[in-house]
Amino acid sequence: MSTKRQLRLGAFLMSSGHHVAAWRHPDARADGGLNFQHFKQIAQTAERGKFDMIFFADGVAVRDRGKGTEALSRNSVVHFEPLTLLSALSVVTERIGLTATVSTTYNEPFHLARKFASLDYLSGGRAGWNLVTSATVAEAKNFSREKHMEHTLRYERAKEFVDVVTALWDSWEDDAFLRDKESGIYFDPDKLHIPNHKGEHFSVRGPLNVARPIQGYPVIIQAGSSDDGQELAAQTAEVIFTAQQTLAEAQTFYAGVKGKLAKYGRSPDHLKIMPGVFPVIGRTEQEAKDKYEQLQELIHPQVGLGLLSGLVGGVDLSGYPLDGPLPELPETELAKSRLKLVTDLARRENLTIRELYLAIAGARGHRTILGTPEQIADQLEDWFVNGGADGFNIMPPYLPGGLDEFVELVIPELQRRRLFRTEYEGRTLRENLGLPRPANKFSTVAASPEPATVGASA
Repeated sequence: MSTKRQLRLGAFLMSSGHHVAAWRHPDARADGGLNFQHFKQIAQTAERGKFDMIFFADGVAVRDRGKGTEALSRNSVVHFEPLTLLSALSVVTERIGLTATVSTTYNEPFHLARKFASLDYLSGGRAGWNLVTSATVAEAKNFSREKHMEHTLRYERAKEFVDVVTALWDSWEDDAFLRDKESGIYFDPDKLHIPNHKGEHFSVRGPLNVARPIQGYPVIIQAGSSDDGQELAAQTAEVIFTAQQTLAEAQTFYAGVKGKLAKYGRSPDHLKIMPGVFPVIGRTEQEAKDKYEQLQELIHPQVGLGLLSGLVGGVDLSGYPLDGPLPELPETELAKSRLKLVTDLARRENLTIRELYLAIAGARGHRTILGTPEQIADQLEDWFVNGGADGFNIMPPYLPGGLDEFVELVIPELQRRRLFRTEYEGRTLRENLGLPRPANKFSTVAASPEPATVGASA
């Protein structure tokens, strides 16, 4: 293994692929969202390529992009609950990280802490949590609300949520469980710490009924790029998934977030920034363009318009001419950073509504790169060596073929340039990402006959 700084790579796996029309591709698995053998195959392909992790996005609603059931019927809308799927995949993989989105908005800290601790044990220390705040009205309506709580409040709640979850993971010291059959002592009572959290949003006594995770904490990932999202990431995240369109934008984001870490006593090396990239690979540049056009031709206008509407915060665009400019849009509480990214793209390239939804239909606001394996590697290397990224979240256009091509063609080129591993460095996700294992925040509490009780300020 080279001592040179190494790229980090995630495989962002949608059911049939990341393109909005991926399920219609002749080589895609249209039933991929509910086909375990499909996910087993692509997870093992990503592990063969030595990816750091696989990643599943999630939301707790069917997202009705567009107007009415007819438009919705043209979208791939069903898929497994991700932690259930990752638990199954933990049995058929050995080294690759297993990460997924779970929202702080419509979950409780105890549930989440327990599930991710369990996944960390099932996988031998490979779990990662993508911490998000939910961003659609459809989700609110599935949880007895007519609308979302406002943006700042969601992030305030999220910060406290993380505090509770990490306190629960620290309920037990690493060596608390003696399981001494002769003495009959199962655990050392001095090494149990009851969080007893009482805060503005949560009251959670604990302790967790799972031992401290193998990694201490599962790797914490964050995906928000708003000001609030960046601040939360600087405090809590170890990986950031972000959407950037240009190197200049990526450099600004990278320097900005890394620059916030010192005030929280954190090292820049302990946060990995990984923009999303949608690669279309061909033996020639023209072949890559032809593959991309094949996918683009599968987009129904209602699907494209609905996707665009969702990315700008649910604004109904159906009354505007498709071949006219994007109108001025109100800032919403639901998708601030993605709204800015999409409107900036439209203004910068002078795109019509139709051209804009075609531009974002694959990468959904992330960066699209087309070309030969060498050209793809050139573009990844450019951002990596010039302060735009620590690695990338790879978004295959369709599955399984798009991931197969990346593993078979691009990974060897990155390895040839000594930018990417040829073997995993460790067995846990933290070890492979080069992240430290967090200390138990309660382990210095003085021993006492009764379990230590730690308040919300701890």
